[in-house]
Amino acid sequence: MLTDPVADMLTRIRNAVNIERPSVDIPQSNEKSGIAQVLQREGYIWDFEHIGEGPRRSLRLNLKYGPNGERLIQEINRVSKPGCRKYSRSIELPTVLQGLGICIVSTSHGILSDREARAKGIGGEILCTVR
Repeated sequence: MLTDPVADMLTRIRNAVNIERPSVDIPQSNEKSGIAQVLQREGYIWDFEHIGEGPRRSLRLNLKYGPNGERLIQEINRVSKPGCRKYSRSIELPTVLQGLGICIVSTSHGILSDREARAKGIGGEILCTVR
């Protein structure tokens, strides 16, 4: 049993990007699917798909690289941890690299990027940062 499944997902993505894998498989949950949707909307991954049935479902993320093989995900870090949750209002959401990166935020309207949350005027729990 994992105590922090989101951190496990981010670590799997980080490790796959470091060895330049084309895809990575992650145990599936609704929260992880929401994070994958944000990564796809923001252009960090090509797409994702649900694989398998029942309790052994997994999520396959097809990672994206630049034309010369450069990594689009340079760094992906967990912000809010199970022992210390980080919440923020929409106007106080942090910017990553002055807008070049994103924060992924869990809100009452689902999981959104910081840009989407600011546009809707809602805050929430800051899950992770991506640059």
